[in-house]
Amino acid sequence: MNKEVIDSLFGAMVQSSSGVSDLLFAVGRPPIVEQHGSLEEFPIDTPEGVLTEAHIAHIAAQLMNGEERLRKDLATLGACDCSYALGSIARFRVNIFKQNGRTTIVMRKLQTEIPTLEALGLPPVFSEMVREKNGIIFVTGATGSGKTTTLAAILNELNRSQKIHILTLEDPIEFLHPHQRALFSQRELGKDFPDFASGLRSALRQAPKAILVGEIRDRATMEIAMTASETGHIVFSTMHTISAGQTVNRILGMFAKDEEQQLRQRLADTVRYIVSQRLVSKIGGGRLLVTEIMGSSLRTRETILYGEAENRSFQEIIEAGGTMGWHSFDQSLLEACKAELITDETALIFCAHKNKMRRDLDMLKKLRDQLYEEPSGLRMESAAEVSTWG
Repeated sequence: MNKEVIDSLFGAMVQSSSGVSDLLFAVGRPPIVEQHGSLEEFPIDTPEGVLTEAHIAHIAAQLMNGEERLRKDLATLGACDCSYALGSIARFRVNIFKQNGRTTIVMRKLQTEIPTLEALGLPPVFSEMVREKNGIIFVTGATGSGKTTTLAAILNELNRSQKIHILTLEDPIEFLHPHQRALFSQRELGKDFPDFASGLRSALRQAPKAILVGEIRDRATMEIAMTASETGHIVFSTMHTISAGQTVNRILGMFAKDEEQQLRQRLADTVRYIVSQRLVSKIGGGRLLVTEIMGSSLRTRETILYGEAENRSFQEIIEAGGTMGWHSFDQSLLEACKAELITDETALIFCAHKNKMRRDLDMLKKLRDQLYEEPSGLRMESAAEVSTWG
């Protein structure tokens, strides 16, 4: 398989559906596309109709493009990350990894258009995040939940509205931001800096006002991110956690036990928002973004400082913060049910408190039944009027 054949295969897979998000290649299977969260096989013209080890090796070599660093990472670490551009058709974030001694490839299709807060339908509180001048804002969630897209929309709004230097540390660069009112400097792991900790350490000498750290993976990076947020920078980053409480606990777990109290104090002072997000199945096809948002207040700072207790939990604080634009996953799911965007079953699968969600859904069903089964006299009169006009 040469470059022309491989690129032709990539192009056909990407253009097979408007909902394609990932391309997957594994030995003994046909190429696979993921569309709207579901895997579908893509037919390939080989004697067996599947990919062989030789096919995968050719595709991997094409993606790594002779980079020694990538070959070394794959050989020693069992995986490597890179990006790949398919002309003007698409860009990909690529992970090549070993499983059961064989090479497997996953290619995440990157959006070419810079997203906006409005286009993503993000809540109004995100406009408040853009106005923060220092501290840390985390966007958390599982792989593929749209964290990078959300952060790109926030940075795009910064780019449109503020004359500042924005510096990003990414693995790899996913959205290429043009210079607007802001000056954008985008650096890629492996090409422009060796690791996030050293890249972030250098960033403090590069006069940015806003810093994006693609992912905080270790103590060293977290330490420098907090230092940056304490010295007049606004820092945006992601973590693979699914709630505000889990995010705080993950950070505490990066440090020694005897450092916990000092760390809690620093987090209480620096954390501005924790946004957690998930993509759930939508009625009629596609996926819907649901979010949990917690900001900084006296109660959240106290809970970060002293920990959760029987009468003090992040969940309760978030659900009581509706006037500030905060909401929990369960509140987001219930609102989506009310709008008939998702099914009750989907809400129950993804909610945090199933018993409470069942009660809320039962109440919602009763309200709907009352609306449909108990029409008022006014409605009957209106129906009669409509009949007369007809």
